[in-house]
Amino acid sequence: MSPENDDGTDREPDLTAALDAVRRSTLRLLADLPRPPTALRIRAGALTLEAEWATVGAPVAVAMAPAADPVGVAAPVPAADDEPARHVVRAPTVGVFYRAPEPGAKPFVTEGDIVQPGQQVGIVEAMKLMIPVHADAHGTVTEVLRADGAPVEYDEPLIALSPLDG
Repeated sequence: MSPENDDGTDREPDLTAALDAVRRSTLRLLADLPRPPTALRIRAGALTLEAEWATVGAPVAVAMAPAADPVGVAAPVPAADDEPARHVVRAPTVGVFYRAPEPGAKPFVTEGDIVQPGQQVGIVEAMKLMIPVHADAHGTVTEVLRADGAPVEYDEPLIALSPLDG
């Protein structure tokens, strides 16, 4: 039997709604950060929020201005002399990469598809949060570099794009 509120109603819907609100707020917070943190702690009582970033070398000041697309950024990849330059869409965080919105659904993109900046091309699941992966370059998908359901590290290449003008 579920615990009841003072008015005799079930507490579980309240808890579910509260957890859903925390999840939505956390996703908005992560989207506004310049890069994903290596740790994030949230407490409800007396409100505590802590975000940590791994530092290599000297500490760097982080501006809290929103990035154009903080999730799944594309970056140029050096190409061989006979191969055209390409961009890769990278993992926004450590987690599990999914090519489709749900099991059995059509993938967001496949090889040969043309993508626009801001178009969702995948999902990385991190601690039960589904973090969208977006392209930030206009191009043709030339290769999907990670399998559906594969574990990924932060900044790992996921999808290769051949740039298009415009």
